[in-house]
Amino acid sequence: MSGNDFPVSRSEFRTQADFEAAMRDKRKIQLLLQRHDSKTAQGAEQLYQALNSGEVRFETVLGDRFDDAVYELHKKLRQEDRTSSKGQGKSAAAKNSSAKKTGGKKSLEDYDPEMQKQILFEMRKAEKRRRTVILFFVLFAIAGFGYYVYYYFSADKENGRGDQLSNLVGSDTLVGLRDPEAYVAHLTDEGGNEVTLEVLDQYKTLYNLNQDLIGWIKIDDTIIDYPVMQGEDNTYYLSHNFDKKEEKAGALFLDCNCDIIRGNDNFIIYGHHLTSGRMFSKLGEYESRRYYEKHPYIHFDTIYEEGTYQVMYAFRSRVYDADDVRFKYYQFIDAQSEEEFNSYMREMSEQAFYDTGVTARYGDRLLTLSTCDYQEQNGRFVVVAKKIQ
Repeated sequence: MSGNDFPVSRSEFRTQADFEAAMRDKRKIQLLLQRHDSKTAQGAEQLYQALNSGEVRFETVLGDRFDDAVYELHKKLRQEDRTSSKGQGKSAAAKNSSAKKTGGKKSLEDYDPEMQKQILFEMRKAEKRRRTVILFFVLFAIAGFGYYVYYYFSADKENGRGDQLSNLVGSDTLVGLRDPEAYVAHLTDEGGNEVTLEVLDQYKTLYNLNQDLIGWIKIDDTIIDYPVMQGEDNTYYLSHNFDKKEEKAGALFLDCNCDIIRGNDNFIIYGHHLTSGRMFSKLGEYESRRYYEKHPYIHFDTIYEEGTYQVMYAFRSRVYDADDVRFKYYQFIDAQSEEEFNSYMREMSEQAFYDTGVTARYGDRLLTLSTCDYQEQNGRFVVVAKKIQ
């Protein structure tokens, strides 16, 4: 094997740049052949190891041809070495016996040189594909692990922020920095009397940080202990946290059609179901009566009024098409009549997992907590409670 075995013709290459790259490859080949005598077994082995180590990288098909030629030469010399060590006197009977042991399969040496070259070429292509597939799965695993680390790092970070917000409840750190009128809401009741509502002292500090705050929800002995926000629509706080920063976990938020100043028959609060267990992920535990018996009360304060609610119903539902006439719990905010209110109660009672013995009458204030449920498409898990104080 010599450098002349790998000629370079300008006509083989589409551009001048490709031709110049081929000339660079030719010089690399000549240098390798000067260093290693390919006519000897030792030199061929050294040449093969030099290419296999990756110390030389080719740019064109010329280099690929040289690489293939060295590979074939190496295989041939190794085979010759094995043959000479076993001797030249292998009989036809021995060959037949060997063929029987291998199930009649041919070895590479049973093919003509041209076919051997093609077989080796295909074998190397298959090996490259195998390495590519392995590399893909390794990178996929690394990416998955990276996302796992990022997700739980973010979860820990958000949990830490949640603790900070919880510690600010009742704090007077920022009280006084806003105009006192900013904490006051005015309305006229049904009798025509003016009523004034003022943000509770324990929530003024948080309210200073974000005026979208409308309350705080807590269920004893659970992770549910969060501020409740309200946006102009029901999408913003799906992907933004208390600080109005983008966050996949979002925040708990009150339906945009609810009014904490004038009040509603039913406040609806939404929250994500996360694998980390945060937000409303634990609501699904209310499928168990035993869990309900340990957690029968929900504490939900608006920024103007404290409140305690007793759980009435827990059930699964879903988001239905607009023209579907079935009961849609997420549309129940105010009942237009006692009859309509009682109809809502019957619908929820029929879907409930168990009978809590808690009932509601027209005029009672309700609280509905809603999160995703993955047992069906667009599924939801719902907990409904009645205000008792």
